[in-house]
Amino acid sequence: MTRVSVGRKVPDFELPAAADKAVRLSGFKGRNVVLYFYPKDNTTGCTLEGRDFRDHQTKFKRLNTVILGVSRDSLKSHENFRVKYNFRFDLLSDENEKLCRLFGVMREKNMYGRKVHGIERSTFLIDGKGILRREWRKVSVKGHVAEVLDAVKTLS
Repeated sequence: MTRVSVGRKVPDFELPAAADKAVRLSGFKGRNVVLYFYPKDNTTGCTLEGRDFRDHQTKFKRLNTVILGVSRDSLKSHENFRVKYNFRFDLLSDENEKLCRLFGVMREKNMYGRKVHGIERSTFLIDGKGILRREWRKVSVKGHVAEVLDAVKTLS
């Protein structure tokens, strides 16, 4: 499967989500989608990023924008993470890395001197027609959500 690129339509996808749901990109037709990939539930950076999206969710909703988080964690892990931090957006489980590969977020990383294969923190902004409008790779958590929100405002 070809990787996504800015300015092109994102292929439809479906993934299981916490709370026993299945989420399909085409189900958000007419709405913007912020798709953020994060390495692991309940880790410091991922928790901070999720809480920042949670705290700005009302602003995103006013701009007709849905937030979706994606990692390789299990649905059970996602549900616990979602409940623990009161996330009111869906967390999608990509255990087989199909969506991760489509968006090109899998990278070899160095953790404590060991090379590991994992998700590089990345965010993608898809407009209501399914076109990828922006991408952020190698994301630093601090200030990131505000930057994404500013980008969403330019779509309106």
